[in-house]
Amino acid sequence: MADPTILHSIARLVPPGSRVLDLGCGDGALMAHLQATRQCTGYGVEIDDAKVHACLKRGVNVLQLNLEDGLNMFGDDAFDVVLQIDTLQHLRNAETMLRETARVGRSGVVAFPNFAHWPNRLAVLQGRMPVTKRLPYQWYDTPNIRVGTFADFEVLARSCGLSITDSFGLHEGQEVRRFPNLLASTAVFKFNN
Repeated sequence: MADPTILHSIARLVPPGSRVLDLGCGDGALMAHLQATRQCTGYGVEIDDAKVHACLKRGVNVLQLNLEDGLNMFGDDAFDVVLQIDTLQHLRNAETMLRETARVGRSGVVAFPNFAHWPNRLAVLQGRMPVTKRLPYQWYDTPNIRVGTFADFEVLARSCGLSITDSFGLHEGQEVRRFPNLLASTAVFKFNN
């Protein structure tokens, strides 16, 4: 997670002392931040060898797992908070992983690039797939399997029986609460099951 704005906004949603599972934790920056500033405990989950090594160097407990295989190794409500920050768009079965997130955590936080952000809409109107800070890849080399919007996630959350307790956008260091689907490059949701 390179963007410090996302890191601090997500950390604010995690109660101090929480037991946290960070799915697709990358280099462990968020989990290390939660440990240092919010006294959280828990694990990161990552598949990439170099990122697992980076987590270990930061002092983050990390499990090397493929999220496509599910979270069967964790019991129901094993964690206070489960994080999926820039992870959902990379998974083949997003609905299954969202249900698993709700199963193993009492609450969840999901963040992803908001495809409905106005520059993305403009690019599509011009006949091109957008390339932005939050969606930095060309259509032919993107690691994203899908793109999503605020409205899309709200529908998915309802279909999974989740209750959204907070939602907002992020753009260039600022939280966006008014028209986030249009004005924010990142969508953020906190939910309970």
